[in-house]
Amino acid sequence: MSGWTWAWAVWVAYFAAVEGMALANSKRGDTASEFVWAFLGIDRNTVGTDNPGRHPSGWTRLRRFAVLAFLTWLVAHFLTGGWF
Repeated sequence: MSGWTWAWAVWVAYFAAVEGMALANSKRGDTASEFVWAFLGIDRNTVGTDNPGRHPSGWTRLRRFAVLAFLTWLVAHFLTGGWF
């Protein structure tokens, strides 16, 4: 195994350990999903409800678009062998 393989393995193990500790406690906002939802301004308590008073700000919409664009590129990048 190369040094890069070891580095990625350590990174994945570190992420798994941190996420595991976050999942083991009941604090809000500590898992990766909860962090991303907060960053994107997604309130899980109002998703799917009729809440007409809440509209995301322009900054929130920009963050959501940036994450969507990055993840779309990442999936295309992986599935095409790096053509994108």
